[in-house]
Amino acid sequence: MAQNRAMDWFKQAKDDLCWAEDSFKARHYAQTCFIAQQVGEKALKAVALSRGYMQVKSHSILEIARALEADGEIQQIARRLDQYYIGTRYPDAFPAGAPFEFYTKDQAAEALAFANRLVELTEKMLSP
Repeated sequence: MAQNRAMDWFKQAKDDLCWAEDSFKARHYAQTCFIAQQVGEKALKAVALSRGYMQVKSHSILEIARALEADGEIQQIARRLDQYYIGTRYPDAFPAGAPFEFYTKDQAAEALAFANRLVELTEKMLSP
């Protein structure tokens, strides 16, 4: 039987949260938003793996949350963070300009707060 890697995913989510905080301090707001999305994705994948899922292919936090039948707060956070998965990284996500030119300090602060909250909520879901 394959080893359950749930805690590896969760530990990586927490480490990525530190990375997001560093990016925010360095005023890399698009990157902060993207990393916050990654934190949420990895944290919920940890929950899925802890519940016996063999793997989780989706990159959508909302899809993962729905599959887990997660509560409304998690789904609301997922909706917001999923918006940062593509647009924060690819220059062709907007008609013109580089992604870093579009994201603000307020958006990054909100994304970071959502990522922190999702880590708190998923940590409770992972506790025995």
